[in-house]
Amino acid sequence: MTMNTTLAANLARPSPRQLSWFKGVVFLLCLLPLAQIAEVVISGTAVNPIEYLTRALGVWTLRFLLLTLAVSPLRWLGAPGWLQRLRRMLGLYAFFYGVLHLTSYLWLDQFFDWRAIGHDILKRPFITVGMTAMLLMLPLAVTSTDGWMRRLKRNWGRLHRLVYPLAVCGVLHYWWLVKRDISQPMLYAAILAVLLAWRLWQRWPRRVQ
Repeated sequence: MTMNTTLAANLARPSPRQLSWFKGVVFLLCLLPLAQIAEVVISGTAVNPIEYLTRALGVWTLRFLLLTLAVSPLRWLGAPGWLQRLRRMLGLYAFFYGVLHLTSYLWLDQFFDWRAIGHDILKRPFITVGMTAMLLMLPLAVTSTDGWMRRLKRNWGRLHRLVYPLAVCGVLHYWWLVKRDISQPMLYAAILAVLLAWRLWQRWPRRVQ
């Protein structure tokens, strides 16, 4: 019982050393999806390796984005305070997987044929909204440092509200990409709807006052 109490206390208020260890573990765990994707591609398990690689990287981009948005609601539900310190890492991992997703499309799918890529952006809605999502994600990643937070001050929070339209674009990108079974995009859309509804609910009393 004493051991359980000590463990609970450490999880609730970890020391700086313990927090550093937690963050290191989470950092490594966030790389596991990439290792699993690489294993499938290298082993030849995937029927269409390029399509699998591109789609799997995109799905994990969306998952990390939703995890980032879920941090504040989890804190409100009673999750330990140090979870807030992982949000930046999760957001940067969303950007990391997003860059890999974009690179696989530009390189392995289109072979850097910029004319074909431009045609895709203009004529295929899921590509258009996907590129929009990447453009929205870029300034968030660039300004994620403490230095940029000090420089931008209140504007930093305003800028990082771009995460909401970014997440919407990410869900739409996936939904419009899938042609038959839309059960997974629907699940992510439902999760995003709950997260956005929670934020609206949190802001509502301020509007009334």
